[in-house]
Amino acid sequence: NTGSWDITQPLTSPSYILLTMALAMKLGLAPLHFWLPEVIQGSTMTAAFIITTWQKIAPMSLIFLTMNNLSTSIFLLMGLLSSLVGGWGGLNQTQTRKIMAYSSIAHLGWMATISSIMTNILIMNLLIYLIMTTSVFLSLIISKSKTIQDTTSTWTLSPTLTIIMMLSLLSLGGLPPLTGFIPKWLIMEE
Repeated sequence: NTGSWDITQPLTSPSYILLTMALAMKLGLAPLHFWLPEVIQGSTMTAAFIITTWQKIAPMSLIFLTMNNLSTSIFLLMGLLSSLVGGWGGLNQTQTRKIMAYSSIAHLGWMATISSIMTNILIMNLLIYLIMTTSVFLSLIISKSKTIQDTTSTWTLSPTLTIIMMLSLLSLGGLPPLTGFIPKWLIMEE
């Protein structure tokens, strides 16, 4: 309409829809998540680490900047769907990269849910997610574990690494006494 477009103030409804869909696809939010588990499974552990951490920062920054203009109900729906898909998808997996891909989908669902309500909880959740995911991936890279079966033999390599990996995975799952439970608790409170 005007010959220019500002991402923080789109003028038309198709702009909002395109921006929402593009950000959801880049993040791997359901229902646009189908590429994420397969891409992460087919890549190296280091590339999977980058996809699940570093590649989430830019789209989450854009969501943070444009949240006032985006549809709250769409983000709530995508967040709920992503949390369900991520939780159910990771249940029967034995490949560590696929488990981490579904974990990413589930965590981003929680973040999408809170993005329209409290952006400070969104930022805290993103930082905790990045730290926990980094811990898990570095443990998996050091131990060269590609499957859950491989993680059972890491005790002989390093008991400390095994304990750190176990606690990081449990925290990433959001169990109550661990760090990963705090963002979920705050989101449920809001």
